[in-house]
Amino acid sequence: MSISHRVSPCLWFDTQAEEAANFYIGIFKNAAITRISRYGEAGFEFHQRPAGSVMVVEFVLDGQTFTALNGGPVFKFSEAISFQINCDTQAEIDHYWQQLGDGGPAEAQQCGWLKDRFGVSWQVVPKVLGDMMTDADPVKVQKVTEVMLRMKKLDIAALQHAYDS
Repeated sequence: MSISHRVSPCLWFDTQAEEAANFYIGIFKNAAITRISRYGEAGFEFHQRPAGSVMVVEFVLDGQTFTALNGGPVFKFSEAISFQINCDTQAEIDHYWQQLGDGGPAEAQQCGWLKDRFGVSWQVVPKVLGDMMTDADPVKVQKVTEVMLRMKKLDIAALQHAYDS
């Protein structure tokens, strides 16, 4: 299967591209690895990877295509880029928070953001938060913001309570 999206994120890993792709497809519904390519002997002087080792893993999470590249230790992930998961229910938030956060640094958990064990940043947010944060009433927005800033994992009921009060 080839990638069909015009724009698709490419995640640069040292050597964990296949491990990460398997981790992610185990968390998301409608997820699959679609293609794996391997390093050959050509270009060894540049890539220094053994022939037959994984070069690129293409995968899909809920319809979004991703590429994971084993490019070496040159680049690291940062919070400057994150993937947002918009959740309908608290059960969805709990699922993604627990699964993606497993093995990630606890100190990176704040306001619905977390880092997974590979250093990739995720935002696990309720869909209703967008409406709350763009409400015409600045007092409601302020209350929701104050409550959200004290949270690690977002709690829909607490956010809704702040919004309604």
